[in-house]
Amino acid sequence: MRPVDQSVLVAIPALNEEDSVADVVRAVRRALPGSSCVVIDDGSSDATADRARAAGATVLSLPFNLGVGGAMRAAFRFARTRGFDVVVQVDADGQHDPVQIPELIRALDSADLVIGARFAGIGDYGVRGPRRWAMRILATVLSRVAKTRLTDVTSGFKAAGPRAVALFADNFPAEYLGDTVEALVIAARSGMTVRQVPVVMRERQAGAPSHRPVRAAVYLVRACAAFGLAMIRPRTGSEA
Repeated sequence: MRPVDQSVLVAIPALNEEDSVADVVRAVRRALPGSSCVVIDDGSSDATADRARAAGATVLSLPFNLGVGGAMRAAFRFARTRGFDVVVQVDADGQHDPVQIPELIRALDSADLVIGARFAGIGDYGVRGPRRWAMRILATVLSRVAKTRLTDVTSGFKAAGPRAVALFADNFPAEYLGDTVEALVIAARSGMTVRQVPVVMRERQAGAPSHRPVRAAVYLVRACAAFGLAMIRPRTGSEA
């Protein structure tokens, strides 16, 4: 595997995160002073774009909401156009601690895609009920697909190396949970090495969480459906 060029783009997909996005951008700039930071404003109706720009980020404004997958596809294409070899995905709500980004990048020395895993032995982050059951089932099955033990396959805290950046610029999935579940399937079926490193999650800094208890059963069904669709879809041209 080729050495990873430390030309790093930190990509922050954001939808109506005006209360937290600037703090996240500033934290990224402190943690990785040499990196570039791009906020993908995913059709926000508030001041997300303005506050991200004021904090020092480059802003890509999408004309309407595409979801995290669509936003990250734009980020990977931006990275390819600008010559970045590493893309790190960070949430705009403040739950991901940018201090841990260097650890994800270091793990790219032996992997193409690195997951910041919430359930890997450190921290006290947890979910319950059907959503947790779905995560465990998906982790077990995807571990077999990726041929390595994974405990958190729906984490949005990830680092992609050069081969993954090239693959995802053309093939990153935009459907619900595609940015997590299907992206891992695409990477694994393309012969890429997937690893995870344990991370500590923080409380959301602002806004409301996207998953509430009343939606747990829906999450279970949709998560399993996302995996099923990923496995039955034809391989892309990049998949071995």
